[in-house]
Amino acid sequence: MNAEQAVLGAVLLDPGQLSHLEWLAPDHFYRPVHQALFAALRKLRDDGHPAVEGEGLVPLSWVTDAVDEAGLHVRGLTASYGHLLVSACPRPAHAPVYGRMVLEGAIHRTVTQHAIRLHQEARAGALRGEVAGALHYADVLTGVLTDLARRWGTEPRPVAPATSQAPDPPALPLAQADRVAEDEEFLLAVLVERPGAMGEVVDWLRPGDFADPVHGQLYRCLGALHHRGEPIDRITLLWEAQRRGLLADGTLSEDRFAAICDGVGAGDAEWLGKQVMRSSLTRTAAAAARAVRALAEDEALAPGRLINHALHAVGPLDEIRARWQTAHGRPASRAPTTAASEGGPPAARVHAALTRSTPRAVSTGPARPQAHPDRRTPALAQP
Repeated sequence: MNAEQAVLGAVLLDPGQLSHLEWLAPDHFYRPVHQALFAALRKLRDDGHPAVEGEGLVPLSWVTDAVDEAGLHVRGLTASYGHLLVSACPRPAHAPVYGRMVLEGAIHRTVTQHAIRLHQEARAGALRGEVAGALHYADVLTGVLTDLARRWGTEPRPVAPATSQAPDPPALPLAQADRVAEDEEFLLAVLVERPGAMGEVVDWLRPGDFADPVHGQLYRCLGALHHRGEPIDRITLLWEAQRRGLLADGTLSEDRFAAICDGVGAGDAEWLGKQVMRSSLTRTAAAAARAVRALAEDEALAPGRLINHALHAVGPLDEIRARWQTAHGRPASRAPTTAASEGGPPAARVHAALTRSTPRAVSTGPARPQAHPDRRTPALAQP
C-alpha cells in the first residue's frame, strides 16, 4: 500500500520517472484506484501532456488531469487524493525502487490466485470424477511460474525449500472417501483373483496412487510377485506381506487382509486402475496447490525463491500426468509454458528494472546484466 502510493506520488512529482517504470503495469497495483491512476498517467504521457515535455516546475494540471482521467474508470477519486499521493513519496528519484516493491507484491498475489484456482478445480474434479480441469489449471500455473521466472531475470529451476512444511491434507468428504476405498479394495481383489490382471496396470499404476497406505502396500506386494514371475493368489500375497513385515509391525491385520481378498474378484482391472489413478491425480493437484499457496503467502520469501520453490511443488503432478497419459494410450508430454516466456523480456526493460535510486551507467550490449537475485525486477506477466 505504501509502495503503491509512493510510486504514484513520484510520477506525479516527476513525470519523467515513467520512463524508468516501463516494466510496471497497472495490473501490478493492488488497489483499483491505483491501477486507474497509473494507467491514466501513462495515457497522459502517451498523449503528449505538456507536463511531460516541459521543463522546470510540474504544472498542477498534471495532477488534476490524471485524477480526471482515472475518475472515468473508478468512483470516489478526488484531487485531494492526488495531493495525498504526492506527500506520500519521500523522494521521486526512488521511483524504480518503489516500483520493485509493487512488483514483488504482485508476484505473490498472482501465484496465490492461480494456486487457489487449481485447488478449487482439483477438489471439484474429485467430486465429479474428472481430471481435465485440474490438468488445465496446473498447466496455467506452471506457465505463469515459468513466465514470471524469466521476466524476473532467472531461469525457471525447481528448487526444494530448505525446510518442508507442507500443510496437512484436508479430509475427504465421507461419501467420497468411501468410494475411493471401495474402488481400491475392488481393484486389489481383481488383481488377486484374475491371472494376468497385474499386467494390465503395472506399467502405469504405482503404490503411491492408493489413498489408503495399506492398499498401497498390498499393491507393492503384488508388483513384487509379478516382477519375479511368481504366481499370484491370496496365499502368495499373504506370504509376500509377511516377508515384508506388514503383519508383524501392525500395518496389516489378518482380518483386514481377508476382508480385502475375499471380495468379489470379477471386474476390469484396467478400468478400476484408472479410477484409482484419477483420484490420485486430483489429490496430487490439490496438495500441490496448497503447497504453492503456502509459499506465496510467505511475505518473507523473495520472488525468485518463491517461483523456484513453487515449480518444485508442482513437480509431482507432472510425473503422475505422464503416467495418466500412458494409461490412456497417449504419449507423455510436458506441461506447456506460456508463449510470453520464450526469450524473456526486452533488454531495455531489464535495464529499467535494475535501475537504482542513484543513477549509474548501464551497458546496453547483448550481455545479460548481473544482479543480486532479490534485486532483479523484470516485468510481471499477467495471466
